[in-house]
Amino acid sequence: MNRRVLAFTLALLPALAGAAEPLSPDQLLQRIRSERAAEVSAMQSREQAFIAERGERAQLLASARSALATQKAEAEQLKAEFDRQESLLAEQEKLLTQRAGHLGELFGVVRQSAGDVAGQWQDSLLNAQFPERLARLKALAESRTLPSAADLDGYWMLLLEHLTASGRVEQLQLPVVAADGQRSNANVLRVGTFSAYSANAFLRYDADAGELLAPPRQPSGLGDVADFLSSTAAVSQLPVDPSRGTLLAQLQRQPQLWDRVQQGGLVGWVILALGAFGLLLALWRMVYLTRVGRSVNAQMHDLSAPRTDNPLGRIIGVLGPKPQLADLETLELRLDEAILQETPPLEKGQGLLKLLSAVAPLLGLLGTVTGMIVTFQAITQGGGGDSRLMADGISQALVTTVLGLVVAIPLLFLHTLLASRSKGLIQLLEQQSAGLIALHLSGAPRRD
Repeated sequence: MNRRVLAFTLALLPALAGAAEPLSPDQLLQRIRSERAAEVSAMQSREQAFIAERGERAQLLASARSALATQKAEAEQLKAEFDRQESLLAEQEKLLTQRAGHLGELFGVVRQSAGDVAGQWQDSLLNAQFPERLARLKALAESRTLPSAADLDGYWMLLLEHLTASGRVEQLQLPVVAADGQRSNANVLRVGTFSAYSANAFLRYDADAGELLAPPRQPSGLGDVADFLSSTAAVSQLPVDPSRGTLLAQLQRQPQLWDRVQQGGLVGWVILALGAFGLLLALWRMVYLTRVGRSVNAQMHDLSAPRTDNPLGRIIGVLGPKPQLADLETLELRLDEAILQETPPLEKGQGLLKLLSAVAPLLGLLGTVTGMIVTFQAITQGGGGDSRLMADGISQALVTTVLGLVVAIPLLFLHTLLASRSKGLIQLLEQQSAGLIALHLSGAPRRD
């Protein structure tokens, strides 16, 4: 009680200090009583509010405890249900493993079979007609899950479709890429899995592009295809590629004559140039000797009137109309001189032609050596594992050898022919010269 009075007195000190006039003891007592009554009333009000709030707090606490009990009960039920479901799931997984264990080997065989079939059908001609089947096979082969019944049934149907289509000869509308690169839908005749034809070309299936191609180089037999398309007979002839397009692809890679010539390189061009020059030289000499032979034959029918347009006429002209037979040795020497003068024009170019026929094989050997050098360089730089790196050198080595022989053999035959022709003409001149001397010595008249 004393502490409260002291506190109250301390609280009134500022008010008493600020009062303008001091209070009397009665007034001070009265004021203290009134303030004390106000303080007691406020304290009672706060006490009542605290009591009321404590009741509400107690009710909230009771509600929270009730909810907590309910949640704990529900959690216990859920935990029990979770344990039951987890146990059931473990039992079901065990049962699934047991049942799937018998089919796992079967599904592995199916996936392996689908992969093998996809590899076998990669270059099949039927892919142009059924372009989606490879994707389905690859999806089945690469699947990591167990295939469904629909997957197995689809795989079975793909095999049946391939078996059925491989035994049919039918006409279809399929996209075809022509030799110039133009793509268009064309009427295609397909013979099983072996060959396909359009109206004017054999077709080849390109596995990389997934399209039918009309190669620029076509084999023979297009006429039989046209006859088959227009025929109404029950049986008709039709060319078939048993290699399923391999022969047609090899035909596209087979080099032509111009490609072979280019593979010979610089040495090959030199050999061809010498061969062309030798051939022109031989033709020119052949024409010349033929013309000389005709003029000589014409002169032989008229020996009494020598002409200067042929060797025989010029040799006869050396004797003159009335030769001096007293000096026979001089006459023979003059005839020999005339024959010697006519011999070089008849044998002109034969030495050069013989030289060309001998040089051509040597140039071919030179090309062989240079080609082998290129081949060894390719082996040194890239190793011997890739034969395509050595193809240029080997081609040059072989092609130049062939070109050298191809040029040398005809030139050798032409040289022999020209030599025999010119030798025959020279022998004819010598024979006629000897006959003329004999006629003059005998004094007999000339015979035409």
